[in-house]
Amino acid sequence: MPSRRPKGASELPDPGFSVAHLDPSVSPSVDFYRYAAGSWLRKNPVPADKSRWGAFDELLQRNFHLLHELLDEAARSAGDAEPTPRRQVGTLFASAMDTAQLERLGVEPIRGDLARIEAVRSTTDLVELVAAFHREGTDGPFDTYVYPDRRASDVYAFYLHQGGLSLPDREYYLDDAFAEVRTAYRAHLERSFRAVGDGAESAARAADTVLRIETRLATVSRSRTELRDEEKNYHKVPVPELAARHPGIPWTSYLALREVARVPHVIVAQPEFFVALEGLLAEEPLAAWKTYLRWRVIVEAAPFLHAEMEAADFDFFHRTLLGQQEPEPRWKRSALIVDACLGEALGQLYVERAFSAEARARMALLIGDLKAVFEDRLRSREWMSEATRERALAKFARFTAKIGHPERFRDYGSIRLSPVEYLGNVRRARAFEVHRQVARVGQPVDRTEWGMTPPTVNAYFSPVFNEIVFPAGILQPPFFDVRQDDAVNYGGIGAVIGHEITHGYDDQGRKYDASGNLADWWTAQDAEEFDRRAQAVVRQYNGFEPLPGVHVNGELTLGENLADLGGLAVAFEALQRRLAADPARRQNVDGLSPEQRFFVAWAQIWRQNLREPELRRRIVTDPHAPGPCRAMGAAVHLAAFFDAFRIPEGSPMWRAGSERVAIW
Repeated sequence: MPSRRPKGASELPDPGFSVAHLDPSVSPSVDFYRYAAGSWLRKNPVPADKSRWGAFDELLQRNFHLLHELLDEAARSAGDAEPTPRRQVGTLFASAMDTAQLERLGVEPIRGDLARIEAVRSTTDLVELVAAFHREGTDGPFDTYVYPDRRASDVYAFYLHQGGLSLPDREYYLDDAFAEVRTAYRAHLERSFRAVGDGAESAARAADTVLRIETRLATVSRSRTELRDEEKNYHKVPVPELAARHPGIPWTSYLALREVARVPHVIVAQPEFFVALEGLLAEEPLAAWKTYLRWRVIVEAAPFLHAEMEAADFDFFHRTLLGQQEPEPRWKRSALIVDACLGEALGQLYVERAFSAEARARMALLIGDLKAVFEDRLRSREWMSEATRERALAKFARFTAKIGHPERFRDYGSIRLSPVEYLGNVRRARAFEVHRQVARVGQPVDRTEWGMTPPTVNAYFSPVFNEIVFPAGILQPPFFDVRQDDAVNYGGIGAVIGHEITHGYDDQGRKYDASGNLADWWTAQDAEEFDRRAQAVVRQYNGFEPLPGVHVNGELTLGENLADLGGLAVAFEALQRRLAADPARRQNVDGLSPEQRFFVAWAQIWRQNLREPELRRRIVTDPHAPGPCRAMGAAVHLAAFFDAFRIPEGSPMWRAGSERVAIW
């Protein structure tokens, strides 16, 4: 059904670089972030339907404006005979928007799953049902995924990973700082079980059971910082050995039901978790595990059911956990689901309207500039030996970039979609993707594939593919702006390109070789020197205190912080080369020099206001430091920053030369 028209693009805030965002009352030598974005921060409180508001979010709203038009148009194609991308996208969107049908159905769409759980009579039955749920895209007490083998990156492998938690992180179960959240979570559990028909006493017992099991799983889970070490989270185990290690888990049946019975081995990311899980399966009564699975079904289905379930889900997972005061409009929530389920079909429609050949060509030029600088830096780092340098250059010679969108879009034609089955549509789309992934285990890796959809406002580096990927969604202001001078674009998208390139040589990316395999190609002395410099960055970010008594985790955020440091330095040098090649481009604009505009552009892309619960969640779970830390954290390592703003020694922003870190 058509949805209410959003604001026109002209009515939305311009997310681009602007000197109007500056706060000239703040000296850049005292607080550069407030100087660069203070006016914007004051004028842009977090909207009631958001937990954060920043440059990314402003751009995302502009993308939503176009997606809404595309989805409304596509919904009118829901009755077409052929499963074209437009019809598929429109059918899923129509089912998401049909709230009258959702009210008629109530919790009926999950009754079959709850009955399957009730029929479980043994641990084998339980694990086999977990396999069935995994096959359909519903989580269980552990996670699985398919990804290139990190030590043989030309083939896909099947990974077993810790999981089973509903709260954002293990710390939410174990840290006294989240005691009030746990109390609210238990109340939400009880409310949810009552909503599917449990009596008051039964719902209370079920809530206690789920919280107990999840807490026990959290206790044996690795921390986010520990999960960053990809070498320590890689253990190739032959399938017969896996079965022998865990006789209490029917792995043979599980893998057969997951359609990977014939694979010779799996990758067990956290072996101790599965040892503990086997013990928990024996120690906890079967009835308790059935209750836990009931919760997994309820919590994953709730956003796709009637208003009562959806409201309860929002009340805890958004209002309590994130501080979000009210839901986003339904059409926006539905657009996100369409992107998650049929992302390349929606993306195909998106790029037809929003991505030009000119944008791709300009990005290719920028990437070329950044690559040239980074390669020269690999050749010239004085702390690196020739042996390591040779291998670093060999790796960089195989580096590639993807821009905008895939050359070939995914075909979702086999998914059965109905305009009156929202949850069913979501589940069938998830099952399609799970099957598509699992069918590739042991097969050659498809290096044309993308890990983000075209409308995504983000970018990434893949260590196993040794590539950077920039979806069309991010190639807009404030990151990439054809209206702006070179300084702004190099400080925006240029620094982000440099950031992603540097990920190939951050504390984890450096562990991958030219073929994308985990391999130690560093001399011991070079590795020690790299780690010494990296630890200085850890100490710097540990010192950031976004809330009283709450510090950034320098170890958790190290990879992103190193990428910021390298990306900003490489982009600044690329800008200087561009200006030297064409001196006519060196002009002051709005009273700022190119160097000043470069650093202000960098700071402005990280402008951000966050609600306190969301900030606390991010400090625990997010490998990225908060926006103010990113805006200033990398800049203070560059002499050019102090020169650009004539920052005097002894001022709050000043860092002595001995405190500045140079890696790439």
